[in-house]
Amino acid sequence: MRVRPGTLVPGIIASVLVSLAAIVVGRAEDVVFGRAILEPLVLAILFGMLVRAARGDDPILEPGVRFVAKPVLEIAVFLLGATMDVPRLFASGPALALGIAGLVVVALGTGYLIGRLAGLPHKLAVLVACGNAICGNSAIAAVAPVIDAERQDVAASIALTAVLGVLVVLGLPLLILPLHYSNYQYGVLAGLTVYAVPQVLAAAFAVSPLSGQVATAVKLARVLMLGPVVVAFSFLGKRSVRPADGKKAPPPVPLFVIGFVVLAALRSMHVIPDATADAAKLVAGWLTIAAMAALGLSVDIRTVRQVGARVVVAVAGSLTALIILAIVLIRGLSIH
Repeated sequence: MRVRPGTLVPGIIASVLVSLAAIVVGRAEDVVFGRAILEPLVLAILFGMLVRAARGDDPILEPGVRFVAKPVLEIAVFLLGATMDVPRLFASGPALALGIAGLVVVALGTGYLIGRLAGLPHKLAVLVACGNAICGNSAIAAVAPVIDAERQDVAASIALTAVLGVLVVLGLPLLILPLHYSNYQYGVLAGLTVYAVPQVLAAAFAVSPLSGQVATAVKLARVLMLGPVVVAFSFLGKRSVRPADGKKAPPPVPLFVIGFVVLAALRSMHVIPDATADAAKLVAGWLTIAAMAALGLSVDIRTVRQVGARVVVAVAGSLTALIILAIVLIRGLSIH
């Protein structure tokens, strides 16, 4: 059914207003605490859910909210391709780079298995596994449109992953003494396990400048795995979709994923300059926050509560497994 452009305006305005509120609060956190405790991306979902809970169902907002939550998010993922400088994967050395790639693959499989054992449906288990294995909220947001995830699943996984992400920032330094880690080793551990880049900086630079530098490099290498994972799930997800009689089969790879790969290739070949990549990252970030606000506006908080306990078990279990895998990798590569 074709949607008239005029019907999109109220939902788009609501999503923009919620996302602006999230950005303002995020900036205020930076001023007061020196860093964002909850990122604007997470705040946008939470604020959107609060607005939805206060207003209830609002058919006037629905068309625009749906538009921002899916097509706009796909545009954001497409633009992220321009920020993926693939050769950086080898900046920390080939052994560590291969170890990071292997860790992400194993963590994905382990996280998915834990999610299924916890009783999560397939798509929600995929989102939780991707969030833990790669880069938290950004990975969930990027993979969600590829696998056609339910909006309440995206909201639940991002909200709970964000909470545990803050706990990791606060608690990970406590492992330095029992593990007898050097600042370099701790930097690798933080880069392999902490979700978002700002959280990595908070968890690592608080220990030492060396830890922060190492953690940042490792984290960037880990984030680069998002591209191959998005492409892989686009194939796996579309293969499992069977079109109804008379309907056209969906393309094996969505156009925005193809665009993501093309931009990533151009960026890696230095066809896309740094200034353009920075601009694409900024715009993609804004669009993603708006999309998360739309997700929050479209989610009934009661449905999130219904899957909450299972998601907590899955996220906590996957995170624990990721930390154990990272410790094993550091020992296996004899990182000092």
